[in-house]
Amino acid sequence: MSGTFYVIGTPIGNLGDITLRQLDTLSQVDFICAEDTRVTLKLLNHYEIKKPLVSFHEHSSKADAQRIIDRILSGENCGIVTDAGMPCISDPGEVLVRMCAENNIEVRVIPGPTAVASAVAVSGLSTRRFTFEGFLPVAKKERAERLEKLRNETAVMVFYEAPHKLRQTLDDLSGFFGAERKISLCRELTKLHEEVLRMNLGEAVEYYGVKEPKGEYVLVLEGASENTGEAVTVEQALEQVRRLVEMGDRPVDACKAVAKECGFRKSELYAALCSEDE
Repeated sequence: MSGTFYVIGTPIGNLGDITLRQLDTLSQVDFICAEDTRVTLKLLNHYEIKKPLVSFHEHSSKADAQRIIDRILSGENCGIVTDAGMPCISDPGEVLVRMCAENNIEVRVIPGPTAVASAVAVSGLSTRRFTFEGFLPVAKKERAERLEKLRNETAVMVFYEAPHKLRQTLDDLSGFFGAERKISLCRELTKLHEEVLRMNLGEAVEYYGVKEPKGEYVLVLEGASENTGEAVTVEQALEQVRRLVEMGDRPVDACKAVAKECGFRKSELYAALCSEDE
């Protein structure tokens, strides 16, 4: 009879957030798969739990995964953890869950804190709907394609970002979604230097232009305004701009207002408007 595969959440920063059920499961399994065994060992040592650790991360091979599955099929119970939060979400552990399903191995979840839900909860933005995007692609082309697909997304969007990449990401978000789009920057959640900053993208770019980013970030970005029809084209957006100008708005203010509602860049609309007058 095969063993059971336990997906075990762990604290996202503060070790005091561990649950009794998590501790009990970590103590009862035969071995634990960890993204970084050094990080997990600190957690286990803190609670005086001694269990064999097996490294499983993004560079692990199919053979590594199969060895783990074979141990479970032989009757051993296995727990999987990530460095912080819930494993198997935007995480190498999803491979093992899929392989367990293919081999009819029972998978049980031992829930715990998640940075995604925690950040959305304190963002101050609408929490009715949100989409988790994880880390944006590093390559410029792939990143641009991903952001373009999100341009008209009406749900709150959640991104992860490392401190050394934060400035570039804020620049890219501001370029695609407009400087007025609201964002909450959640830093070091549950840790000593926890901080939640609520501002718009333009202000965030300016703030971190002089402030050195530190710690891991969860970015919660406001979605586009609800639009029950099809996505607004540039021509339709320009028509809205012309109407506002006819009503007395300055061209730059009209472009700013329409850009905020339609998901275009203010500079994009202003350049198109000026080209019509040439």
